Amino acid sequence: MPIAAAMAGATRLARLGAGGLLDALLPPHCLSCDSPVLEQDAVCATCFRGLHLIVPPLCRHCGVPFEHEGQGEDGLCPACLAAPPPFERARAAFAYNEGLARLVLPLKHGDRTELARPLARHMARAGAALLAEADLIVPVPLHRWRLFARRYNQSALLALHLGKMARRPVLPDALRRVRATPSLGSLGAEARHLAMEEAIRVAPRAPSRIAGRRLLLVDDVLTSGATAGACAAALLSTGAAQVDLLTVARVPDPRLSGSGLP
Repeated sequence: MPIAAAMAGATRLARLGAGGLLDALLPPHCLSCDSPVLEQDAVCATCFRGLHLIVPPLCRHCGVPFEHEGQGEDGLCPACLAAPPPFERARAAFAYNEGLARLVLPLKHGDRTELARPLARHMARAGAALLAEADLIVPVPLHRWRLFARRYNQSALLALHLGKMARRPVLPDALRRVRATPSLGSLGAEARHLAMEEAIRVAPRAPSRIAGRRLLLVDDVLTSGATAGACAAALLSTGAAQVDLLTVARVPDPRLSGSGLP
C-alpha cells in the first residue's frame, strides 16, 4: 500500500475515533430543540420539517423565493424591478420563519457560536455558484459598541467557516460600521435605508485588497437589504469589481405570497 494512502486511511480512522469519543462524552442533541439526534451539528426531523429551504424558482437578482415558475417580470421580483440593490446577486439557504429564528437568534444574541458552522454548511450549498466566483469573502460589520457587548460578530463567524469550506480568503475587517445604528427589526424599508446612510465605510487598509476583485458579502438575515446595500455600495465605491451577497436566511416578500402577481 502506498504511504500516502496508508496515511489517509489512518487519518480517517482517527477522525472516526474522535467523533465516536465525542458522541460518547457529549451525546448529540438537536441544535434547535435539544432532542437526541444521530450526529453532532444536526437538527431533528421535526425541527428540520419546520425549515424552508430556498430553491428555484427565485428572483435572479435578490434571491427572494417565488411561489411558482414564471412569477415576476423577466425573472425579477417587484422590489428589484423598482429599485435594484447595489449587490449583483443575493442567495440565502432558508426562508426566515419561526423555526429558523430558533437557530439564528441564539447565534446572534445568545452566545451559541457553535451554530455558525452547521448554518454555514447550508449557506455553502445555497451559494455554491457565488463562492466559486468569489475572490474574497467579507462579513457585514458590527459597530464597535455592539461588538464589545456581544463579544463576537456572527457574520464574521459565518464568513470564516465559509472561507474554510470553499478555500477562499476572508477579510473580516474590510468594512467598518462608523455610526451606531438603531435596531432595524421594527423599522420599515424606507426607515431602514435612512438609518444606514453614511453608516458603513471601507477600512483604511482594505482598498488595495478589494480593488478589482469579486467579493462575497456575508450576513445572517436579509430583510429589506438596507444593511447589505450600504455595505455593497461602500465596497463598489472603493473599487470592487462585483459584490454578491450570501445569508443564512432571507425574509420572503409578502407581495409574492398568494397575491397572484405574475
